[in-house]
Amino acid sequence: MGTLDSDLLRTFLAVVDAGSVTGGAATALRSQSAVSVKIRKLEGVVGQPVFERHGRGVVLSPAGEALEPVARKVVRELDATLADISGSGLEGALRIGIPDDHSRGTLSRIVAEFSRHHPKVELVVQCALSAGFPRALATGALDLAVHEVEDLGPGMELLREDDMLWVASRAHGAQLRDPLPVAVFDRACWWRDVALKALRASGRAFRIVYTSESVPGVVAAIKAGIAIGVLNASALSDDLVALEAPDGFGPIPSSKLVLQSARPVSDPVSQAMASAIKRAFMASRS
Repeated sequence: MGTLDSDLLRTFLAVVDAGSVTGGAATALRSQSAVSVKIRKLEGVVGQPVFERHGRGVVLSPAGEALEPVARKVVRELDATLADISGSGLEGALRIGIPDDHSRGTLSRIVAEFSRHHPKVELVVQCALSAGFPRALATGALDLAVHEVEDLGPGMELLREDDMLWVASRAHGAQLRDPLPVAVFDRACWWRDVALKALRASGRAFRIVYTSESVPGVVAAIKAGIAIGVLNASALSDDLVALEAPDGFGPIPSSKLVLQSARPVSDPVSQAMASAIKRAFMASRS
């Protein structure tokens, strides 16, 4: 019987977090073929597959689901032990803002992984509507933030660009009502401004029937057929339909997900977190 060495477990977790062998290879800084070999070796040790093919990526098999929490515990304890013995672990504090939308899952995994690798770093994570992050960065309330903007500004690094769409429930006809019922955010942000500006330009009568401080809240209203709204293209699901020019809805500027720091990233803790976030989004594009 073989053994579960930490290198196999780290490779396994890289693929789990990326959702694909290609993405896991980018995270682990190895070739795709090398990662595939290690996953096959791991499966040889376990005696059964740890992943199942799913679309363009992979999902955990029952054996993989059993292995994942053990793998994370082993890797976390090994990293913490090495940091304690060598005295080389990062120390300090970092305040980071992550958006409360469909990016939250990816960013939460990045932050959790960072915490496991650097247990001596005190992380304060603010998960909220990202419209308030630029001001928090400017006042020093946050050190780093991931948020969405219409246009890139100074000190912003592009992580991902996403089309913005008018969206309605596939099962309801909210887009056919007059006046048009609309769901928007309940505070000033560029998503709200763009939506209302486009509606006024169309000349179509509308009324705001639902407001929310979060993307999930707007999504819930749209799915329920209460209203239409503006969402990222990546937030579309089978029960939602995009509204286009033939429906009377023109194009909307794309959304840019950016990483921004309160000041030039120079301290080791901020550098390490920024690098982890950028690597993860590079892997997701590969």
